[in-house]
Formats: sequence, C-alpha cells, structure tokens
Amino acid sequence: MGFWTQHRRYAKAVSVAMLIATAPFAMGATDLESNLDGRILACHNRERSSLNIPTLAWDPALARDAEVWARHLTDVGYLVHSPDEPANPDPEGENLWAGTRGYYGPEEMVGLWIAEKKDFVPGIFPHNSSTGDLEAIGHYTQVMWRSTKTVGCAVAHGRDDDFLVCRYSEGGNVMGEKPF
Repeated sequence: MGFWTQHRRYAKAVSVAMLIATAPFAMGATDLESNLDGRILACHNRERSSLNIPTLAWDPALARDAEVWARHLTDVGYLVHSPDEPANPDPEGENLWAGTRGYYGPEEMVGLWIAEKKDFVPGIFPHNSSTGDLEAIGHYTQVMWRSTKTVGCAVAHGRDDDFLVCRYSEGGNVMGEKPF
C-alpha cells in the first residue's frame, strides 16, 4: 500500500473520529441538561405533530411556576400535584416525573409520558384508557390535549432524585371532553 493511500485512510479515520466527538456539541446536547427547554418542547411537539395536533409554544411564566413546584418536590422528596387555586377559572395542567438524579435526559422523562399512548383509546375523557385506569394515560393526554397551547417546564435536583414539572395552558384532562 502506498504512502498516500495510507495517509488518506488515516486522515479519513481522524475526520470521522472528530465528527463523532464534536457531534454532541454541534447538536447542543453536551450533557443531560443542555438546551433543556428546547429539548422538552421538541419532545412534546414531535408527538403532537405525529397526529397533526398544533404544536405548543414555550411559556416562561409557566416554566417559573413549574420551577417553584419542582423545588418544592425536592424538599418533600416525592411526587405530589400542586393544589388548584379555587378562584382560578382556568387552572394550569401539570405533569410530574421523578427519577434517579443525573441519570435521565429530558427525552427519557417526557418519553415515559408519551409511552402511555399504548393504553390510550379514543373517546371522551376520562374513558380513554384500555386498562380502565385513568393514571395509565393521564400524562399522555395532557401532552396531547388539543386545546393546550403553551407549556413551561423545569427540572430540580434533590438529594437522590431529579424532579421534572411541566405546566400547561390551557390545562387538559377535562372531564367530558375529547383529548384530541
């Protein structure tokens, strides 16, 4: 094998290795939390687009609300939904997630909600679960709720767990309505 042929193969191998090494930086995913807002929004919108449901917009005010509650969850150490304000005629929707600290990226977090679609059946809410269990599809239906226009989310890190809170406006999972 000639010197130039060997040199070209070496140069090509180095180029491929550099491309692989720099791809995460070019895509904005250098760690589990890089571009968190954009990645969470993209997960929601990818699934909504798959069923021709209008995409969501990111709402910084909802993200701030979500951050307050996510921090609260790190204090209590377990998942509990925030209380509705009785005077609010249009409460925010809410999805919660918890998992081992530093182990999951936003795609896996939101992906677990989206995976609930396996138990979803069309119809009037809350009769959308093939198992009869509303909790088997409630996160998915909120992600997909047709009249929801905006979302804001935050991740907070507890001692052992990460907590993701997403807030939605308008809130979904309304009794007597079709999700989409």
